Amino acid sequence: MGQNVLHDLLQPFALEAAKKEANRIAPAELVQLLMDIPPGKRVLAFRLLDKDKALRVFEYLRPDDQAELIQAMESPEVTALLEELDVDDRVRLFEELPAKVAKRLMANLSPEARNAANVLMGYPEGSAGRLMNLRLLTIRSTATVAAALATVRESSLEASELSVVFVIDENRYYQGWVRPVQLLKADPARRVADLLAAMDEAPVAVRAVDDELKAAQRLKTYDLPAIPVVDSEGRLIGDITFDDVIDLVEEEATETILEQAGVGGLLTRDRGWSEKLVRGPSIYAIRLRIVFLVVTLIGGFLVGGVIERFEETLEAVVAAAVFIPLVMDMGGNVGTQSSTIFARGLAWSQITPSQFSAYLFREIRIGFVMGIILGTVAGVVAYVWQGVPNGIPQLGLAVGLSLTVVITLGAILGASLPMVMLRAGFDHGPGADPFITTIKDFLGLWVYFSLVGWLVGVA
Repeated sequence: MGQNVLHDLLQPFALEAAKKEANRIAPAELVQLLMDIPPGKRVLAFRLLDKDKALRVFEYLRPDDQAELIQAMESPEVTALLEELDVDDRVRLFEELPAKVAKRLMANLSPEARNAANVLMGYPEGSAGRLMNLRLLTIRSTATVAAALATVRESSLEASELSVVFVIDENRYYQGWVRPVQLLKADPARRVADLLAAMDEAPVAVRAVDDELKAAQRLKTYDLPAIPVVDSEGRLIGDITFDDVIDLVEEEATETILEQAGVGGLLTRDRGWSEKLVRGPSIYAIRLRIVFLVVTLIGGFLVGGVIERFEETLEAVVAAAVFIPLVMDMGGNVGTQSSTIFARGLAWSQITPSQFSAYLFREIRIGFVMGIILGTVAGVVAYVWQGVPNGIPQLGLAVGLSLTVVITLGAILGASLPMVMLRAGFDHGPGADPFITTIKDFLGLWVYFSLVGWLVGVA
């Protein structure tokens, strides 16, 4: 149903019905449905959502998707949306936007929101200070439990922001933290400092200038609901929750697994190449792709040289020309299949350097079996169609054997060239297929004409 609703958003006459239905869908599900809409229509779908639902959906989006949506919206509605975001989410979004766009949006914010964003953006990129929340509840260590509970009750923070209460002294130096449930169970007359002493745990914190990964690691190590962020002198200035670093934790875990599998470095480079080709400057993509297409151009001339070299064979066995496209195309298609399978297997860590030999031998076996099957079929067709009528039944055998060799060769090249290019530091995305095409066409036609000349008896 949700998918039909979002398709309805593209129809002006169905907007009201689509609005009612879309607002009933859970935000997490709606995010995926929203991303299935063409980018040009995504803003229209987003505008149909109620204010609170729109904010929830926007928070679920990845920063780069948020940036794309923001740039397609009008300034007033963007400003209203940014004002509702937590300051750390707002700063992460600004990092994804072009500098000019971020600067313009910043200028439209209220002084309070702008100042909060400036505080975070004053810290180095990738630091804990960039991630921290500025909205947190603090109480003095000298306060009584009763006073602390009153502060919790009067707080405007949401329940998710009150999982811990941070304790500071009169100079805002960080002392530790307590959970609200501890306050509820304690004697109202006790001091908060006594609760900290009873916990018998040294305060754990990160400095604002520390690397963001350090905050993520400490959250995991100490199993904390939130970790405080302090300045260089130990004064509490913010906190970081697990929600703030979940992406970092996932990325770190993924990188660790990939490094153990031996493909971490390869995938890191591959991800960077893909990002530049998909979203980088057009001139970069043009320059890189032309370089590899020149390989195909040169290969075309070389293949032309092969045809010229066997000109006498072609003149003597004109029917052999009928199967040139077949020999060239089949090997190319198999090579493309193998290179695509390799790329997907590498991305999902199903192919690793340590297992590559086994994978390559598997592809060789698969290519050889496909070559025999397709070569046999093509050979029979060539024998009946052009061989017997032209008095050269050997042509069927030449086509069948050539196709077996070319298909096997295509599988070998498609499976091995991408890994060779990765190891050598080249982008296999735009580069593998041109090399596969050139090598396969040159060798495939050479084998084909050689077999035709030998089997038919042409000098």
